[in-house]
Amino acid sequence: MRISKYHGLGNDFLVIDAREAPQEGGEAARHAWAARLCDRHRGVGGDGVLVVEEEASGADARMIIYNADGSRPEMCGNGIRCFVLHLERTRGPQASWTIATDAGPRRCVPSREGDAWRASVEMGPASWSPAVEVEALGRRFTLHPASMGNPHAVLRAGEGDDLDAEARALGLALSRHPAFPEGANVEWTRPRGDGSLEVVVFERGVGVTLACGTGACAAAAVARRLGWIAPTPRTAVDLPGGRLWIEHGEQLTMLGPAAFVFDATLPTP
Repeated sequence: MRISKYHGLGNDFLVIDAREAPQEGGEAARHAWAARLCDRHRGVGGDGVLVVEEEASGADARMIIYNADGSRPEMCGNGIRCFVLHLERTRGPQASWTIATDAGPRRCVPSREGDAWRASVEMGPASWSPAVEVEALGRRFTLHPASMGNPHAVLRAGEGDDLDAEARALGLALSRHPAFPEGANVEWTRPRGDGSLEVVVFERGVGVTLACGTGACAAAAVARRLGWIAPTPRTAVDLPGGRLWIEHGEQLTMLGPAAFVFDATLPTP
């Protein structure tokens, strides 16, 4: 089985052609297979698996995503940049790529800045639901639901909060709260005086990650909508793994890097 590993700001993925994925046993077999591959102690290690499928709808390819626990999310912002970098390495560069996802088609425009490869991705508009008050581990929180094709819940962190510690202590309980029947990615979001955001994300099906592209989009959209930051055309979002830029308009556009890590051939599991 041939695999390639990439990361977007430390959010790491294994990219595999659909022909290399399990062909029998249906989705249940693929869930278990992806979880084994992502295991950092007994497998290759990764935050998710991206499966490259051919697409007949006019898109260049279809991206099927599996989280580290084997579950299948609708969309992944860092993952799609890694996916497009893989296509450029294996098929050759293009001016733009249209990728089919379970959240709909996403257009990606690659570029280079020195030796760094990056891409802007048209992520679609954010959609909103009313704020919800929830309780977890004896504390109350106000969460602002937002969808980027996948579900998010954004909370405003306090000035003295340790975002990483809060996410690790409370992320699972909030992500699986009954207020979110399908689960949610939870963003601890702290606005800064310069209009940028500091964000740590607990990803549904993964845990705390170094970066989350859809989470950065959701946090920026909520912060701008609620007046936590000024309504500038562009928001810098700083995650533990680095910075993403989110552009606001009729839809959100995410700009960030991706990097190749290695190619490998493994015994078929």
